[in-house]
Parts: sequence; structure tokens; C-alpha cells
Amino acid sequence: CINKWLGFICTFHSHLANLSVMAEQGSAAAAPSSELKSRPAGSTEHSWCKAVPGGTGITVLALLLSKPPDISLLQNALHKLQNSNPILKSQLHYESSTNSYSYIIPSTSHLQIQPFDLSSTVQILRRLKTSDLTSVSDFHLILEHEINHNSWMNTGTSSDSDTDIFFASIYQLENEKSVFALRIHTSVCDRAAALAVLKKLLKLVSCEKEDEEGTELEILKKMEVGLGIEEYIPDGKASKPFWARGIDMVGYGLNSLRFCNLKFMDSESTRGSQVVKLQLNKQETDHILDGCKTRGIKLCGLLAAAGLIAAHSLKGLKENQWEKYAIVTLINCRSILDPVLSPDFPGFYHSAILNTHDVKGGDDLWELAKRSYTSFINAKNNNKHFTDMGDLNFLMCRAIDNPGLTPSSSLRTSLISVFEDTVIDTSSTMHQEIGLEDFIGCASVHGVGPSIAIFDTIRDGHLDCACVYPFPLHTREQIQELIGEMKKILIDC
Repeated sequence: CINKWLGFICTFHSHLANLSVMAEQGSAAAAPSSELKSRPAGSTEHSWCKAVPGGTGITVLALLLSKPPDISLLQNALHKLQNSNPILKSQLHYESSTNSYSYIIPSTSHLQIQPFDLSSTVQILRRLKTSDLTSVSDFHLILEHEINHNSWMNTGTSSDSDTDIFFASIYQLENEKSVFALRIHTSVCDRAAALAVLKKLLKLVSCEKEDEEGTELEILKKMEVGLGIEEYIPDGKASKPFWARGIDMVGYGLNSLRFCNLKFMDSESTRGSQVVKLQLNKQETDHILDGCKTRGIKLCGLLAAAGLIAAHSLKGLKENQWEKYAIVTLINCRSILDPVLSPDFPGFYHSAILNTHDVKGGDDLWELAKRSYTSFINAKNNNKHFTDMGDLNFLMCRAIDNPGLTPSSSLRTSLISVFEDTVIDTSSTMHQEIGLEDFIGCASVHGVGPSIAIFDTIRDGHLDCACVYPFPLHTREQIQELIGEMKKILIDC
């Protein structure tokens, strides 16, 4: 493995040259969206285009509705939304001769909602249900069905066809309930963009019901087609001497061989993504948020620390036995780019910081959370989310091409991934109007990625996390036990 990693370091110089070529191509794509017909994928987008066919980066928003949805109204709202955000109506094109991806942008939206009547939905649920899923709701199973529906599995194999990046479906459930699901390619829609899409869509549906044209114009502000995140990094923020970059690459590669993981239950079978929920009541949520505020840390640091302690605890190790775990923290960079992008700007504008921590039995949760968060902030203050962006993208692509570089060919890059900022959601009269009972937003991780990806939300004052993991590499029972231990640790703190 070490020889392979060193061999990859030797090819990294050519990778840097490719980045500069892609940057030049991206600059040529800076025309207004009204004139833009296509643009090449940036470096980070290229990494996601390689990751999604393998099963990581299928973003899904699933809404549980208690009222029968008006499909034509939703269809019209989606068309308006895509036409005002052109990158969301694009098609992904792969050019085999250059091993590159680009986004082809048609003049109008052609998205069609795929409906599944009650009979079709029952057939889907029957295939998904097993004896150990009696406590899992139909809504939850439909969500998992969507994040495992890979419309891009064959992209990157030929140049014969272009693939849409946005799909919508409606599943009819019993008791006149239904699930409305949006499935989007992560390279053009990170978590922040997905939530913005959801909010705009709900407002559009509400406006169409009430025929408020003025409000609709405000919602449908015409967006430009943005470039890749690399084009917006402020001058000097991504600078790193060549030898320092090489040393960091060697460090990332060799350190990855020392990372500890959860026990792999089945590393041979075909994988999918499954979801387990971590939920706290309002009082418990208030207590941990107050604790974070008092100590000057964000919730991401506490969740990561609870995950590390739970993973170590469930292994039954001696209390003084240390293990090294990796955490990936994702940062929404829109507010720190040049120019600054609006919070609802569509595209992928997150970056990542990878930190490692030594954990032993008996570690104090708040001390580890403070240590974890401080390491992350120090790295961010040193611009590691910009300087190491190309390095992490390169290593991710190498892991995709060479799974054997990872333990048991698991493709696990870290134990856990968290988002720097928590999503805050509050119910409104608009939710009641359309009968919105629940929604979950998350993305698949069964290709390259962490053992657990936490998508955290504070919903009406309650902590509500969707924890996504690769199955059967890990089992539902195994992850439920881990999440249960995390919840106990959080409450006890």
C-alpha cells in the first residue's frame, strides 16, 4: 500500500497541471447564463462525477405529505425553479476521449414527475421490507429506495448519452398519504443548495395556490450558472509550496493506513446506503446547545466527539487502549468566496477538512468535543479547506480507482463526517397548507466516504439527525447500537 501511495504522489504533479487547464476552461465559461449552453466540470465537481456512479453523492429530499399533492402544480413549480436556476436543469455529459465531464444546459426544463400509484408503491415496499424492518416506516423505506436509485451508474463509461441531474417522484401510501422525493446529483447541489431548492419549491407551490405573482417573481430571481468552487477561491488562499503539498499528500496517504474503523460486517456484497435517526427532545437539545455555547464550540464538534467515544466504547477495548479515528468536517464556503455567493446559490460549494484524533476509554465528552472543534478551527484559520482541496479530491479519486488502498477495500475515508453548521428548520403555516408532516434530506455514502455521515437539523427545537451508512458493510443493528450509544452519551453529558 505504501508503495502504491508513493507512486500516486509521483503522478500528483500532472494532476496539478490538469487543474490549471480545467481552470482555464472554466474561465471561458463565465458568460451570462442566457448565452451559456455548456461548461466543463471543475476539479471538485469532477471528483463528484466520479464518485456518484459508485454510490456516493446521490442527494435526496423526501417529503411526507398528508394531503394528496397536485402533480401538475408541482410540475409547473419545478419547471419554474429549474429555469431560474439553469445548472439544475443541466445534463451531465462524459467525454471518453478526454476523461472529462461537462454540463449541457438546455433552454427549458423538461423534468417530468414520475408517479407511483398505491399498487406500485406496495410492490416496492414489499421488496424492501425484511423481518428486521418492522419498526421502520414506509416513508423511511422510500427515502432509502431513492438514495439507492442510481440514475448515473453508467456515466463515465461512454460518451453516447447525456444524463439528467434532477429527478422527481411521487409515491402513494395508504391513508391518502404520499411521499414526494427529489433526487439530485451532488456535483450541482450540495446540502445548502438542496435546502434552498426545497424552500423555494414550497413557496412556489404556495404562491401558485394563492396566485401571488409578485411574490413568485421574488422567489424566481434569475441565477447565473456558477463556475466550480476553485474559480471563486480568494487570491492567495489556496497557495501552498509544491514540496509542502507533496509532504501533505504523503501524510494523508500514510495516516490513512493507521485509521481505526467500525467492524466491517460484509465487505464483499453489493452495497447500498441506509439511514438511522438520532433524535433528542427539546429539553435535551436545549441543554447540549447551551453547553456548546458556553464552551465556544459548534454542535458539529459535540456530535463528532460523541461518535468517536461511542465507536471506541462498543469495541470493548481496555480503558487505556488508544485508537486513531478520522473526522471529515464539511464547510459551506459561499460566504467566504470571491465574489461572495448568495446562500441559495445552486451548485457544490462545500469544502472539507480532515482531522484525526486519538481516543481512549473514559475520555470526557466535552474535552474531546473542544479538542475536536479546536483542531478543525485551527485548520480552517490556516485555510486548509482551500489549500488541501485539490489534495483531498485527488486522493478520493485514487481511492475510487483503487479500492484496495483502503482497509478491506471498504472505501472508508473516515469514521464520521459532520457539517460545520446545523440546519435550523421551523414549521410554518405553509407546511400546514400543503400537509407537510415530515421531511428528510441526506445523501448516499456507499461508494467512497465515511462509515457514518451525519445530516443534522434542529427542527422546531428538537435535534433530528439522519445518519447515513453503507450497507451491508455495516448493518442496521450495528449502527442503531452505535447511534443509541451516542444518544446516551449526549444525554448524560
